[in-house]
Amino acid sequence: MSEMTKRVHIALLPATLGCILILSAFAPAHADIYRYEDDDGIIHFTDAPTDGRFKIFMRDLRKDRQLRTRLQLTRNVNPAEYENIIRASADKYGVSASLIKAVIQAESGYNPNAVSPKGASGLMQLMPATARSLRVGNSFDPKDNVEGGVKYLRFLLDTFRGDVSLALAAYNAGLNKVSRFGGIPPYAETRSYVNRVLSYMQSYQGN
Repeated sequence: MSEMTKRVHIALLPATLGCILILSAFAPAHADIYRYEDDDGIIHFTDAPTDGRFKIFMRDLRKDRQLRTRLQLTRNVNPAEYENIIRASADKYGVSASLIKAVIQAESGYNPNAVSPKGASGLMQLMPATARSLRVGNSFDPKDNVEGGVKYLRFLLDTFRGDVSLALAAYNAGLNKVSRFGGIPPYAETRSYVNRVLSYMQSYQGN
């Protein structure tokens, strides 16, 4: 590209940025903006990058505030508040209270308002479809969420004949994935999750 062409693009850049700033006022409230400059010096912007060359240009401040709020809620939680709920569900479904506590710790850090990027919510991070199938009326209600999550754990434990590791793998990656691989799926996330929950469970048992 000639130096003249480069200078033209650079000269136009402030106007381009001005347009982006104006357009961002009308953009969806939950959208980051990404940019990249191609080989011809043309700058591209999008809120849904499909190319690895796009880099973050403008962050959605609303999402940042929501993240800070969730972190604050996590710092303020008190696990003892949920002891009676956990014990009641443990007795009702015959699932170890230590296992329930370990799953809650790994899933949400005892934050009843936690929401994952995939949409799982509450103490035991129930996906919307799972919550509906378990007849959980409100995933952000600790009692509803824990009872639904423990009921699901009971189902998974029965499915895998009491094998806690396989039940946890299915809780994280899905029942079909565990069945397809005939064991814990070869996903780093799932294997790390299973080990983490088992470690938490041992700690709770020791206490």
